[in-house]
Amino acid sequence: MRNLLRLLRPQQWIKNGFVLIPLFFGGKLFSPSASLSGIIAFFAFSFAASAIYCFNDIIDVEADRRHPVKRSRPIASGAVSLSWAYALMGWMVVLSVLLVTLLPIGRMQAGIVIAFYFVLNLAYCARLKRYAIVDVCVVAFGFVLRIFVGGFATGVTVSNWLVLMTYLLALFLSFAKRRDDVLRMNETGEPPRQNTIRYNLTFINQAITITGSVTLVCYIMYTVSPEVMTRFHAPNLYLTSILVLVGLLRYIQLTVVDRRSGDPTKLLLRDRFTQLLVAAWLLTFVVIIYWG
Repeated sequence: MRNLLRLLRPQQWIKNGFVLIPLFFGGKLFSPSASLSGIIAFFAFSFAASAIYCFNDIIDVEADRRHPVKRSRPIASGAVSLSWAYALMGWMVVLSVLLVTLLPIGRMQAGIVIAFYFVLNLAYCARLKRYAIVDVCVVAFGFVLRIFVGGFATGVTVSNWLVLMTYLLALFLSFAKRRDDVLRMNETGEPPRQNTIRYNLTFINQAITITGSVTLVCYIMYTVSPEVMTRFHAPNLYLTSILVLVGLLRYIQLTVVDRRSGDPTKLLLRDRFTQLLVAAWLLTFVVIIYWG
């Protein structure tokens, strides 16, 4: 049972918290019906994502067995058979579909987006992840799909700003993660991924700098937008850019200096300074949106 749970990677579900972002920014966090819909959408997306994790480990089993870290994964280590992995993948898909049908509104739109995410990631696991740049773009787009699912499920219109910042931030984190692969390739002489040979430290460092800079500029433009300031009644919203800037710098420090960008989820769960920055940023918006 423990190995089956490991195959589902529930620790990665933190990424699906993006499904709840429209609920938060839409001012419906304390609405029982909207919150319930958001939670249902979160688990529906999480089950679909876990099905993809199963599929990824199934088709990558031989490569994982040659990887110094991934060889301990349930299928690669032999702890879970391929038949069990396929069965678990099927159950995750069924559970995801069943949860979508429970949504009181937007079930068709949310279901279509989750289905598109599922098909896109099947293609990603089977082929698209072999192509440098395409791979990180697909991963980043998956986060945009998360917020659309949350928007449809809760009845909140997703703004252009939210789409842009989500995509840019995810792209930044994806390039940082690829840097860990390049370091491992340089140390061992063997690329962890098939497309790693199309990356090097110079390119990755520049890509991280570019995406981080554009993310910050986009966020500043968002905070000084007359539409946003009027909506939140917060003319000093731009001051939160300081937290975003420090957060980006901290992540670059962890990536370049400490070389800890291999798993963004683990990094967020373990780095106290990053947690404090995120908590401060969230608290600021809670005050602005719900008590402003």
